Amino acid sequence: MKLFYWAIVILSLGACKQNSQQTAATIKTTPGKTEEETLKAAYAQYPDSASTLQNLVEYYTYNENYDAALATINKAISRDSLNDTYWDMQSIVAGLKGDTALMINGLQHAIDIIPLPKYIISLGAVFAQTKNPMALRLADALLVANKANAAVEANFIKGLYYSFTNQKDLAIPFYDKCIQLQYTFMDAYIEKALALYDLQQYQKAADVLIKAVTIQNNFDKGYYYLGRCFEKLNKKSDAIEAYQTALFYDPNYIEAQDALGKLGVK
Repeated sequence: MKLFYWAIVILSLGACKQNSQQTAATIKTTPGKTEEETLKAAYAQYPDSASTLQNLVEYYTYNENYDAALATINKAISRDSLNDTYWDMQSIVAGLKGDTALMINGLQHAIDIIPLPKYIISLGAVFAQTKNPMALRLADALLVANKANAAVEANFIKGLYYSFTNQKDLAIPFYDKCIQLQYTFMDAYIEKALALYDLQQYQKAADVLIKAVTIQNNFDKGYYYLGRCFEKLNKKSDAIEAYQTALFYDPNYIEAQDALGKLGVK
């Protein structure tokens, strides 16, 4: 049972997807031109405009044309290699594409230019998931930097590192700290439950998820993983109900649909 994040506390990837959908929905095409041609023309006319670049990149990401998005960003970087935003955009699109090395490259360049907490958080999360102990050093740097105001994220990065290095017992206290600092931080509940699940402590994992869906009653992932726990506890009817609730909040939740199918429910 495993939940993989590329950007967890860094909402960059999700924001990029959401913005790209908005761009696709609102763009007004020039008569006789496609949306892509209109966006490319606008960017060609204003190559130093961050907004025209962003609109074009978001159009490509919305259509999952990540190579075109990266090529566009790389051209911008070639003109202004000291623009940290461009490197951050590269890391975001690389993350969407699944190119870990390029994602790290973009974040490292952005940090070299200006070490913003959001970049350090992003890089720490990627390092944690790739089992790189640099994740712990970056988390410690966030904790000692008072102005970073990133204690929740720092503890979560540490928890992720220990989870991904299969040290579940060490990970759980860091997720607890996240919850203590921000009780509505749903990712910490999920990861704590996953760690307990992997330790075969299914009832404890279920208890964590029950608390999570009580706090946020439309938390589809919480219900899905709760169903997984109920299956391990031989509570078939409860598992079915949990999966159905996950689907109520997200009708396209494929894993929940598959889980129900395996239980003989259509």
